[in-house]
Amino acid sequence: MSRLQQLAVAVIAAGSAVIGGWAQLFPRSFYDDFPGLGRAWVAMDGPFNEHLVRDVGGLNLALAFVALMALVSGSVLLARTAGGAALLYGVPHLVYHASHLGPYSTGDAVALVGSLGFVAIAAVVAVVAPAVDHPSRS
Repeated sequence: MSRLQQLAVAVIAAGSAVIGGWAQLFPRSFYDDFPGLGRAWVAMDGPFNEHLVRDVGGLNLALAFVALMALVSGSVLLARTAGGAALLYGVPHLVYHASHLGPYSTGDAVALVGSLGFVAIAAVVAVVAPAVDHPSRS
């Protein structure tokens, strides 16, 4: 696995682990407080549903697990699998939020779409990055 692919998979693993752990272990806090720092992005989108929040947590923990296994094993196939899974989850998530920005301040809208876009880009990189680093040509 190339360094670029490792970095992309690490972004997927870290983000998914944080979101998954928070949503699974503290669903009400995730609903009320995500992403933190006084912001509340989830609560703006409808009433609290513990089942739904825990499902999102479990999904993200599963994605983090696959990404972590890719990092530990160095498997290009697992890295691409983690990237593909992150795309299948992340792109519809990004499209939904990008088309429902009405309740958010400009800063929150930019941060929300930017953070989801960043993970989607990492997912694309995990899928398409070269399998190995190439020595620089001089």
